[in-house]
Order: sequence, then structure tokens, then C-alpha cells
Amino acid sequence: MIKPLILKVAIPAVPFFQLFEYLAPENDANLQAGIRLEVPFGKTSKVAFLIATSFDSIFPFEKLKPIKRIIDDVPLLAEIDLKLLSWVANYYHHPIGEVMSAAFPVALRQGKDAIIKKLPKISESETKTTQLICNEAQQNAIDKISETLGEFNVFVLDGVTGSGKTEVYMQLIQTVLDRQQQVLVLVPEITLTPQLQQRFQARFSTHIAISHSKLTDLQRKNAWILMQSGVCSLLLGTRSALFTPLPNIGLIILDEEHDSSFKQQEGFRFSARDVAVMRGKLASVPVVLGSATPSLESLYNVFLTRYQHLRLPERAGNALPPLVEIIDVRRQKLQAGLSLKLLEEITATLAKKEQVLLFLNRRGFAPTLICDDCGWVARCVHCDANLVIHRHKNLLRCHHCGTEHRLISNCIACQSSALASLGLGTERLELILTHLFPEKKVIRLDRDSTSKKGALNDFLAQIHTGDAHIILGTQLLAKGHHFPNVTLVAILDVDSGLFSTDFHSGEKLAQLIVQVSGRSGREKKQGKVLLQTRQPTHPLLTELLREGYAKFAKSELAMREMAFLPPFSYQALLRAHSEKEDLPPVFLQSVVNLAQGLNLQAVQILGPIPAPMARRAGQYRFQLLFQHESRAVLHKLLRELMPQISTLNMRQKVRWSLDVDPVDLY
Repeated sequence: MIKPLILKVAIPAVPFFQLFEYLAPENDANLQAGIRLEVPFGKTSKVAFLIATSFDSIFPFEKLKPIKRIIDDVPLLAEIDLKLLSWVANYYHHPIGEVMSAAFPVALRQGKDAIIKKLPKISESETKTTQLICNEAQQNAIDKISETLGEFNVFVLDGVTGSGKTEVYMQLIQTVLDRQQQVLVLVPEITLTPQLQQRFQARFSTHIAISHSKLTDLQRKNAWILMQSGVCSLLLGTRSALFTPLPNIGLIILDEEHDSSFKQQEGFRFSARDVAVMRGKLASVPVVLGSATPSLESLYNVFLTRYQHLRLPERAGNALPPLVEIIDVRRQKLQAGLSLKLLEEITATLAKKEQVLLFLNRRGFAPTLICDDCGWVARCVHCDANLVIHRHKNLLRCHHCGTEHRLISNCIACQSSALASLGLGTERLELILTHLFPEKKVIRLDRDSTSKKGALNDFLAQIHTGDAHIILGTQLLAKGHHFPNVTLVAILDVDSGLFSTDFHSGEKLAQLIVQVSGRSGREKKQGKVLLQTRQPTHPLLTELLREGYAKFAKSELAMREMAFLPPFSYQALLRAHSEKEDLPPVFLQSVVNLAQGLNLQAVQILGPIPAPMARRAGQYRFQLLFQHESRAVLHKLLRELMPQISTLNMRQKVRWSLDVDPVDLY
């Protein structure tokens, strides 16, 4: 008897770790891994991904169902793509179907044809900008990386803000394009893609594929196919673009590699930076990690000589580093969060027809609505958080679950009309600045003001043309933007980052200060940076400003080593939540009991404990932390533990997820 061909497939949106087995059509024994199939599943059918074929099964052949149809004639994923996705599923202990799903745009997950009806035209006649003459450090970086094309190496391109990292990228990209190879460039935020896209289009005579979550399903599908088919050679995108197949990849670049946005924070919680390094290893191509404030993990890998350190210590051209000054606001009367010194500096800067950038990482009008008569505070009924006032839209909004209410005029508790707005948000500061500087154009860049399509590009255009005089914003301003006429930068509330339960907070604050400061004085005019604080002698601030980020990072790594924290140990965080407060800790305690039964090499288990925000979106949240000095030991435990968790009776009463290498503990 001839054995039938068994197809082992991964199915998305199914929370199982194993592959599913189906019978191949009798007349087609040449099916290749990497194609899509339609398979029966329960009472419906699903698009599945073929991972492997075999003539053996753990099930009786008569119990296996035949597939419904073959969607692709040829594989959409090559062997190297499948190898990467398999590694990712194993490393993050995540269901293979979900991992495979992440590699495809929505349209292809739905089984639509993998074709482009109309190929984009590439104009060869447009005038292209020429490459700049690099300084010695830039040229050294270009030469060192170029020498390793065709082999795996990881380079940390550590360049101060304004040092010309993008020019290094572009000269490397041109070299790879000249070799008829493909380049993957990842940025942490969608907001950074327009300016890089413009610079790339002005330089390269090739079509540039763009991939991020704000594009339509058709646009993302087309970008995916252009790269997968080899028609296009340059892909620019956010972390979701990481798994796009590139059959002739020659170089991977991550800009702002330190940014926590490279870590997926829900569902399939992968690190685009770490997976990019593994992709480079499998493909034997160099990986460039660029940043003015490299992550401590990357600097530790430099110390271990796993990565090569390339420094760009000076700003490109004749640009000088900004002057940084601390403003001690203790016992000072502030005008809407602005010190007298800062107001004087803003006035002087505007008088010179230069631009001002103010950083406040708090959206909305004010973070708290309180009753002056009885002390009642507007709280979210679903979260352990205050409702934020958004006066422009006349709303109270929770920034954690999205719940909205109309802004009230009377206290819920005592009916008093003595309601007051406590604290300062970007929306409120925008109104105050407009009042203080009525003849100047103030623009606000935050998630609210840039939510409409095209709004961000419009704001950036106003900045570059000089129509905007005062630029106010949140994290959107901290990442890689080049504003030539900004000479004054101020961080209004440094203190909010100095005190946190998360050990990552010091590193993140130092990176934020350096990155925001780097927006100042990027061309011929020297810039100034003002930091408002009530902690002027805090060791983080004094060391960072006196010694620089490199010395701070060295000290922070020493503290991490003493405390046995990453990167000197490895962590995995198991989160659980439920509408019932008593269920998550009981579930997690069951996991602890399982782990202790398996734990032969003393992996440290901390918890269960409530999450820092114990209630969010109506869910009670608890967590369990696993930690060990050996990555191999930690993952051995997780490999044995995860299948057993899936058999617990309580698993259907709570939602749970595993976060390997968490970047925050929230």
C-alpha cells in the first residue's frame, strides 16, 4: 500500500503550538513548504501555511481530512524565511500559526492572490541628489561595514545626534544596490518614514517599497509582493515589515535601534531588533544598529565583542553640540509649567527668527479633573487611572482603555460646580503659548493632533518652511527628526521619568533627554537645551550632562550587574488577566507549582503579584517573572512549561501571554 502524503500546516488565529496534519491531493505529491492552502477546520475552513510534508503521521490516516484547495502554485516563503519563523516561534514560545501569520499582510492571510495587477513605474530621468563628502568617522564606518558585505556581522553605529548616520546608511544602501541586492531599513515609528522616504527617493533611482500599519491592505500587499518577487530592492518600514521575504537580501539597517517601539507589546511579543540580528545571521549579511543612545543590551554585546562598535563622535558639517542647562524650578512660580528663565529664552529665540521646541510627554488638556469642594476625582471605571481632560473635543478620556465621556460641569459626588483641572497636558500648553505669543504660530504634535491622514506631513512641512515658530509635542518629537532652524529645546517635566518601579526607566530617561536635546542646533547655529526639574542634583542628570551618555551607560550597566538584572540575566514575564479579581493569581500560582516541579536548575520565580496597573479595561491583571543568568536554562524551563500551561483547567477562564525579554514590566 502506498502511503499518502501528509501535509503539516500552521493555522493562524488558533492558540496551539503544534502543526496540524492533512492529506495531500492524490494527484499532487510535489507540494512545497511555503505555499498557502485552504483547509477544513471544525465547521469552517481556514487559510493555512504549509510547513513540511511527510509520509508518516501520529494519527491513523483515515482520521485525517484532505485539504480543500491549493492557493499558491509556488512557495511565497523560501526555506530561509521558514527557518527564521521557526526560530522565532521557538524563542518567543509563541504558536507557530500566529508567527506565520505575522509574516503575511492581511490580504494574503485571507487567501487573496499574490499578484500585483499594475507594477509601479520607476522614473530614471529625475534629478538625483549626490552623496555628500563624509568626515573621517563616517567614511571609516562605511568602509568597515562595506568590507563585510556577504557575511554576517552586527555593527552598532553610535553617532551623536546630527552626526550624519543617515548619510552613512545611504552610501551603504547604494553599494548594496550596485551589487543587485536588496536592503531592509526599519524605523521604530511611522512618523519617521516620510522624511527617510523623501531622502531615499531624492538619492536612489529605484522604487522604494513602504510598509507600515497606516497603509491600506492593498498597499501593504503590493509592497510585500514587490520585495518577495525581487522586483523591488529597497524596503522601508516599521517592525511589521521585518518578516517580508527578500530573496536577495544584502543589508539590514535599524535606525534608532534603542527605541522600545521595536518591541511588539501585545499578542506576538517579538523584538524586531533581536529578530533582525537573527535574520542577518541566517542570511549571512551585515546588520547595522544605528542610534545616538544605543541600548544597554547592544553596548553589552559590544563589550562581549559580539557586535562591532563604530563611533561618530561629532556632528556633521560645522554644527556644534548644543549647550545644556538645568533650570531648578523649586520654589519658583511657574506660569503654566513654564519658568521665567524659559519664557525669557523663548522670547529671545523667537526674536532672532529661530524656532523653539518644547517637549511634554503628556497628551490632552490636563491629566486630572478634581472637585475643589469635596475632593472627588474623575476616574476611569475600567482602569486604575484618572480620566484625562480633552477640552478641545469636550471629553474625558482614558488613555489606557479608550473609554470616553462628555466633559461634565458638576461634580458627580456633591454636584458642586467647583471643578478644577490639575496638571498640564500638551493641549492646555498649546492654548497658553498661543496666548503668550499671539503673533507666533504654535503647532502641537501628539497622537491626537496627528490622527488625521496627512496631518503629520502638513505639520512637518510648516516646520521646515518656517511657518511654525513654536513646536510643542510628545514622544513624536524625540525620534530622529531634522529641524534645521530649531535652536532652543526645552524638556518641561524631567522629573516624571526619575522615579519608577521599572528598572529600565533610568536608561529610557537618559535616551529621551539626549534624543530630544539632539533636535537643537543641527546646522550652523549652536543650539541650547533647557531641562526643568525639581531634582537638579539627581545623579542621573548630573552624570549624564557632565560625562555624556557613554559614561552614563557604563555606570548603569555596572548597577544592573550588581542587581543581577538584564543584560546580566534573562527574563520572561507571564501575564494573566480576567474580569474576576481572584482568578489570575490562582492561575499563576498553578503555573508556579508546575514550574517548581520542572525546575531543576533554580530559575528564579517572582510572583504572582498584581501588575503595576492592577486593573485595566475592566480586567484584573497579575504577573509572574522568571529570571536566570543563563538564557539556555530559562528557555529550557519555558519549553517544558508552556505545553503544560495549555492543559491547566483554568486556562480558559483567564487570558494569559508570555513576554520573553520584556522591555517594561507593565
